[in-house]
Amino acid sequence: MTNMIDDSIKIYHNPACGTSRNTLGLIRNSGVEPTIILYLETPPSRQTLLQLIAEMGISVRSLLRQNVEPFTVLGLSEDKFSDSELIDFMLEHPILINRPIVVTPLGTCLCRPSESVLDILPNPQLGAFTKEDGEVVIDANGLRVKNS
Repeated sequence: MTNMIDDSIKIYHNPACGTSRNTLGLIRNSGVEPTIILYLETPPSRQTLLQLIAEMGISVRSLLRQNVEPFTVLGLSEDKFSDSELIDFMLEHPILINRPIVVTPLGTCLCRPSESVLDILPNPQLGAFTKEDGEVVIDANGLRVKNS
């Protein structure tokens, strides 16, 4: 089955990240090929980043990825930086932007965990989906599996 390209669905993606790969897999499992933005190679502009944060309804700090070297080296755990300064750091070091961020006509979401993308996908899942770690997320009928 070939997925339909849908320009209204975008993923800010890091192919080295399992959560990002799982999220992309769930989008594709809905029959859609999204626009893939490799944000480490093509970082969003300041305006786009601010727009994404506003659409997600989160704080600038909550988009900041903490378990990467620039976070520690720059002392970003300290609460002394303004939102504007935090955005500057993310633009200078895109690895600091937490991911994946998915934009669809139904909303914008930081998809951690990856299955949170299901809340904003316009199309249903077309079949079974198992995450890379072996967790079954979607059953053979395309229905979400409730894991405890």
